[in-house]
Amino acid sequence: MSAGREPVSAEQPSGYLPDFCSTPVVLTVVLVAALLAVVLALARQGAQADFLVELGRSSLYLLWTALLCAAALCKARPFLARRPLPASTAWALALIVATVAVVSEAVFWAGEYWARRTGVASGLFPTHHWSFLLPNLLIAAIVGALALRYFFVAHEWRRSVELEARSRVRALQARIRPHFLFNSLNTVASLTRSDPARAEEAIEDLADLFRVSLSDARAQITLREELEVARIYQRIEQLRLGERLQVRWKVADLPPDAIVPSLMLQPLLENAIGHGIEPLPEGGTVLVEGASDGAQITIRISNPVSATAKAVRSGNRMALDNIRQRLEIAFDGRASVTVDDSGELYQVTLQFPQVMDSGRESTRPGRGGW
Repeated sequence: MSAGREPVSAEQPSGYLPDFCSTPVVLTVVLVAALLAVVLALARQGAQADFLVELGRSSLYLLWTALLCAAALCKARPFLARRPLPASTAWALALIVATVAVVSEAVFWAGEYWARRTGVASGLFPTHHWSFLLPNLLIAAIVGALALRYFFVAHEWRRSVELEARSRVRALQARIRPHFLFNSLNTVASLTRSDPARAEEAIEDLADLFRVSLSDARAQITLREELEVARIYQRIEQLRLGERLQVRWKVADLPPDAIVPSLMLQPLLENAIGHGIEPLPEGGTVLVEGASDGAQITIRISNPVSATAKAVRSGNRMALDNIRQRLEIAFDGRASVTVDDSGELYQVTLQFPQVMDSGRESTRPGRGGW
């Protein structure tokens, strides 16, 4: 997918209008109507008493009109979203103007009814029909067109940002996957002559692993799938390092259906094994632990590391930077990657919001499990 913005065809359905049923949008409409009432009151009257009367009239009229326009657009949004861009824009503008016309007519005839009932015209209602109705319709057409243009530009901007973010994710994944593949193939090659049976088992694990991680090139997968990818990689490395490598998984508290960027844990496990366990003659244990409080997920990977390995690790930040960028893109800056190498353990902690999968079918490898 290219990072550039895809043009919107006139024949494509248009869904650029915001959800006028949502509370933030309704509050915005009310705020804009109130500010417009203040501006109109200032423009029409100068005296303090007249200003307050004019402000009351304008506020009452504009708030009712704005809320009714929002309600009409809210109800018509599914209909408008299925129409091409020019048609949906024309329908939306016509709906705004029609709503203003209905409200203006209702206000004028309410004033007429009040005058006939009391015998005195109220200062709150207009007294001239067409001089009240026609300017309102013209203002509604101009303001409505400007608002629709703003909604369209804002929608296209958000769409462009999303496409750019997806392109960045794919580019970052493309940098991780060859590195991952080469290291796995090197492990298999090292076993081919010394232990052909284990090499065959490693190839089967590698096939399972790539069926999960590369079959559909998804940018995000479930946490269950991500942990399975990491476990399969552990088995491949276990065949090479034997008893020198121990991995403890304390992930029972993690929600298996949470959505995470793909290939997030495997590079960290690879770093923990390659830079932490492998240089140690006696080997060591990698600890993978995770927890969730319902809103935030925390995953920590720690491993023992020697002083020489620390020096090597300090120059190899590609995986950490890659994961940090993909988490920031996936969770809109609400995720973090922290490193603690002050003691004898090297710890990487991931924190990100808990976003659950909405019924997507899981693609699971043939071996391994949750």
